[in-house]
Amino acid sequence: MHQLGISIYPEHSCENQDFTYMELAAKYGFQRIFTCLLSVGKPVEQIIDEFSRFTGKAHELGFTVTADTNPAVFKYLGATPSDLGAFAEIGLDILRLDGNFGEREDRIITHNPYDIKIEFNGSSDTNLEHLIRHGANPRNMLVCHNFYPQRYTGLSWKTFMGFNRKWNALGLHTAAFVSSNNRNTFGPWPVSAGLPTLEAHRGLPVDLQVRHMLACEVIDDILVGNAYATEEELAAMSRVDFTKTTVRVDPEAGISEEERRILFDCDHAGRTDASEYFIRSSLTRIEHNGRSIPARSCGKRVFTRGDIVIVNDHLEHYRGELEVILRDTPNAGERNLAGCIPEAEMMILDQIEEKVDHLFGFI
Repeated sequence: MHQLGISIYPEHSCENQDFTYMELAAKYGFQRIFTCLLSVGKPVEQIIDEFSRFTGKAHELGFTVTADTNPAVFKYLGATPSDLGAFAEIGLDILRLDGNFGEREDRIITHNPYDIKIEFNGSSDTNLEHLIRHGANPRNMLVCHNFYPQRYTGLSWKTFMGFNRKWNALGLHTAAFVSSNNRNTFGPWPVSAGLPTLEAHRGLPVDLQVRHMLACEVIDDILVGNAYATEEELAAMSRVDFTKTTVRVDPEAGISEEERRILFDCDHAGRTDASEYFIRSSLTRIEHNGRSIPARSCGKRVFTRGDIVIVNDHLEHYRGELEVILRDTPNAGERNLAGCIPEAEMMILDQIEEKVDHLFGFI
C-alpha cells in the first residue's frame, strides 16, 4: 500500500511551525515523516529531549517517523548497531542508513529488539541480497532513495530503474522523494533548488511527480523532500488516484458528451496485441455499443504522439474505441480527436506504453 510523507528539519525551523505542518499534512492523509540527524550538533540530552517531543507529536497524529543517520550520528549519540537504545528513547520508528557499518554490523542492526525498521540507501550499490542470504532480517529492512539538492545531480531514469529492479526483486518496501515548488523551502543543507530523487522531476508540479512515481510501479512510499510544501501541494498530492496510472489531458474543444464520458469516466487498459501506432482501449466500444459518435473534423491530417482519439461512426464496428497515439498516424476521418496529453505529461505516457495492459485513466 502506498503512503505519502513529508520532511521536517527541526534544526532549521521552530517547533510550533513543525507541529502546525504535521497537523496540515495529517489533515490530507499523509502518514510518514522524514527527518535528519546528520547535521544536528546540539548536546545529546537536548537532541533526545527535542526529538522525543517531535516524535511524540507525530505519533499522536498517526505518523511513522524516519530519521536519516550515519555512523557519525551513532557515535555522537552513543549508539551502536547492536544497541539502538538512544534512537528508541527518541521514539523513532525507522532508521535510514545514509552510510553503512560493514557487512556484520549491517546484519546485526536488522535484528534489534526495539522493532525499529532499518532503511537502506536505495540510491547506492549496497548488496542487500548478500546481507539477506547471510542472515539479515528482510522483514525489518526497507529501502529509501536519496534526494539531490544540487541541480543536475538527481538520478537519471535509467539509474533509478536499475536500482529499483534490484529492490523489487528482493521484495523490499521502497520510498523516494518528490519536491515542493514552494518558495524558500529548505532541507538539511543550505540549498533552495528543491529536493527530488529524480532530476527529471525538478521544477515539475508535485502531483505530476507523484503520478509519475506511481506510473513506474516500483516505488511504494512518496515523500516530499523539502519543507514546507504548500497546502495546495499537499491537497493535490492527496487527490492522486493510487489505484491506477493517471495522465492529464487537454480535451479538444467541441467534443460530445459521449466522447467526454469515454475519455474521463472510463478506466482504460491497452490490448496486449499492441500496435506500434497506438494503444487500444477496446472495452469502451462495448460499454458504449450502439451510441452514435458523429465524425468531427479537427484540422489535423496526421495524429501525433499524445493525441487521444475515439473511433467514430465511420468505422461502426470499432465505434467508441479509445486510442492513444504513439507515432504519426494519418487521419482518415474514422477517428475524432478527443484531447491531447501535454508535453510535461509525456513521461507518464512513456510508462503506459511500456506496460500497455495496465490500468490507466485521464484527468
